[in-house]
Amino acid sequence: MPQSLLQRRVGVFALATLCCALWGSSFPAIKIGFARLHIAAADLFGQMLFAGWRFALAGLVLLVWATILKKSVLRLTARQWRQVILLGLTQTTLQYVFFYVGLAHAEGSKSSILNATSVFFSVILAHFLYADDRLGGRKALGCLIGFLGVVVVNLGAANGMGLHFTLLGEGFIVIAAFVISAASIYGKGVSQGLDPVVMTGWQLFLGGLGLTAIGMTGGGHVQTLDPVSGLLLVYLALLSAVAFSVWSLLLRHNPVGLIAPFNFLIPVFGVSLSGLFLGESILRPANLAALILVCGGIWLVTRPPRRPAAERLAP
Repeated sequence: MPQSLLQRRVGVFALATLCCALWGSSFPAIKIGFARLHIAAADLFGQMLFAGWRFALAGLVLLVWATILKKSVLRLTARQWRQVILLGLTQTTLQYVFFYVGLAHAEGSKSSILNATSVFFSVILAHFLYADDRLGGRKALGCLIGFLGVVVVNLGAANGMGLHFTLLGEGFIVIAAFVISAASIYGKGVSQGLDPVVMTGWQLFLGGLGLTAIGMTGGGHVQTLDPVSGLLLVYLALLSAVAFSVWSLLLRHNPVGLIAPFNFLIPVFGVSLSGLFLGESILRPANLAALILVCGGIWLVTRPPRRPAAERLAP
């Protein structure tokens, strides 16, 4: 592999890993935030309000940063305004309606693994949208093995062998994974004609306003922030600003099939950090088996095809 290409791959790996580490840390941070602010699992509109504050703040941070960098923040065409509004309502509002409700009804460690199904949704969608990213037998097998991991993580419920799956918990996490996959691919197209930082800033800000409106309309209430919950809110906003903007930049310059599989690192960080901060068990056989299966699926999806022997031996 040429040195320049190797350096680029290392850079992509480092940035994608950073994004996944930040997203993985959001699982325990959100759960702790809910507990500190006394937002119950059934308090849907309180969750939406908390999410709205987070993403509106994240978008505002990015828009201010883009202004400092002298980027055109307000001079968007009518088509670009429609695009960022649609992106905000899907990638932020709709996705996090499902994500926050699901996370409130499922363990952080399990949610982080289920969220990795976004990789397989991305691979399947890319097959139909990009001629150079087709779903062959190897990728199909990888997707099947990955989804088997989703099934396995739900084994070992209270009865020891049952399939523990609820629509409001695990179901909503999987739906959120599909929404983020579809919206990310749409965002890749939007970023070709709009600066990724500006695009991400507006989609987070507008999506955050949408979540805030849902929370306020439903009578959501969040207690006054204390120092810990306030710092958590700021951290969640900053991680969203950094991770989403860097991820959009990576998708703009790289194939979906190369970037999407890095999402496997999210459950690795999510499970580890949930165990560290939430006291959840990370050594249960179901969790470990699911991680192994998802890892195997990712490896099959991303492994480059072997070159013919004659080509490998050619000078």
